[in-house]
Amino acid sequence: MVPLVEQPWLAVATVLSLVTVLAIGVWSGSRTRTPKDFFVAGRAIGLWVTAMATMTAAFSGFVFLGGPGLTYRIGIASLFIVVPVGFTSGLLCWLLAKRLRMLAEVGDVFTIPDALSYRFGSRLTTGLGSLAILIGTLGYLGAQLLALGILVETMLGTRHLFGEQSLLVAMAIGLGVLLFYSVIGGMMAGVYTDLIQGAVMLVGSLLVFGQSLRVGGGLRGITSSILASDGMEGFFEPFGRVPFSAALGFFFVFGVGVLGQPQMVHKFLMLKRVDQLRWMPLVLGGSQVVCLLIWVGIGLVVPALVAEGRLAALDNPDAATLQFLLGFVPDALAGLVIAAALAAIMSTADSFLNIGAAVLVRDLPRLFGRSLDRQLAAGRVATVALALFAAALALGYGDLIALLGTFAFGTLAAALAPALAVGLSWSRVSGVAASVSIATGLAVNLGLEVLTRVEGLPPAMAHLLSGFSIPSAVALATSFSVLFLLTWLGRDVSRDLPGELREIVELGS
Repeated sequence: MVPLVEQPWLAVATVLSLVTVLAIGVWSGSRTRTPKDFFVAGRAIGLWVTAMATMTAAFSGFVFLGGPGLTYRIGIASLFIVVPVGFTSGLLCWLLAKRLRMLAEVGDVFTIPDALSYRFGSRLTTGLGSLAILIGTLGYLGAQLLALGILVETMLGTRHLFGEQSLLVAMAIGLGVLLFYSVIGGMMAGVYTDLIQGAVMLVGSLLVFGQSLRVGGGLRGITSSILASDGMEGFFEPFGRVPFSAALGFFFVFGVGVLGQPQMVHKFLMLKRVDQLRWMPLVLGGSQVVCLLIWVGIGLVVPALVAEGRLAALDNPDAATLQFLLGFVPDALAGLVIAAALAAIMSTADSFLNIGAAVLVRDLPRLFGRSLDRQLAAGRVATVALALFAAALALGYGDLIALLGTFAFGTLAAALAPALAVGLSWSRVSGVAASVSIATGLAVNLGLEVLTRVEGLPPAMAHLLSGFSIPSAVALATSFSVLFLLTWLGRDVSRDLPGELREIVELGS
């Protein structure tokens, strides 16, 4: 690890980033007085803040660190994850955003389980949805907190000072700042922190994309270098270095599964007015496209640099971003972009902290006929407890966190996307169909993810499960199929819905 004094721009960027979010936490804390403020930012957030908060919550460190590394490893097949961004913002707004925000007008809806409860009137559906969110929250938080510690360690050079305890110290620094603004200001602090962090992410992505083209000699130079290399076979094949089924799985899971990501859809409950959604697809989609330029730029230029011999082959593909930034980018820009990666990680983590805390202090107690009177105080305590538990898992049970981190997105997608996207748009969907769908998504995704890591499977089964994203894709498809089948075969429950709720569900039909 490079000592702190030899990487001043990284240290400066880190300190400025952490001080900024601390200041926002103090400002937001004075404006967080009720559970409504803590869980949905007072339901008084405008279009731009909501769009930026949704974008930053969706784009964790995976976009900045994992995405380019994945491209280096499997070729342009990784872009099947990126391409759906062209329509996912529209899907989110057309199928979910307006209905969720209107539910918040007629019911006491602060969380996604609140929305499930109000729509289906079923404790089982609400409980299973809460369980899925809690599992996904722990998986995401564990992975994000570990990534946060690694990044802070890199930026501050703590290994030079603390040796073997470096990661623990770095994680404690990042977690301390994250907890400060998350506990003090709740979602109010989260969304305004996301606004600042999102702006840094956008500027950094644009500048690094331009730098990657300059270093690589433009798209033509990058393409020529990769094609001429013997070690880059299959990089530009239509499905890269993965089977067709894996590329299709990427597209399906990240295109449709986004409808089940609570860290994103929860943001729509915060909008001040429903009519603000008119421009949401453009603002949200545009910001996502700009941010993903860093994935494309570094993901293409690093293989080209390796092919030309200007960069050593990577033992760990996840090091692609840091290798490029520290070796081919001006120090000031490198500091800005690594701060953007830090921002992305913290933005996703604070969203899940708030969502997980809401499950613990609001959603689960109501399932047992109880309601916590001091939800604001309990929410703050739950935020700390969740963060510490996830950090302990990340430090002590790395294999488990890797498993949870891998299937967290798929779990949330398979469990929640059908119930939310179809259930809020089709009045015939019953609580039974939604419950079985959620349970199926949870069970199939977890079961298949475990099977993919079991040694000694029959060759045919091992080959079937070997593709990337297949478990999540199968679980999501199965969950949708179960929901549709039970709805078609079951009784038409649309007439049982209260008038206001039925109007919301049948909106535009």
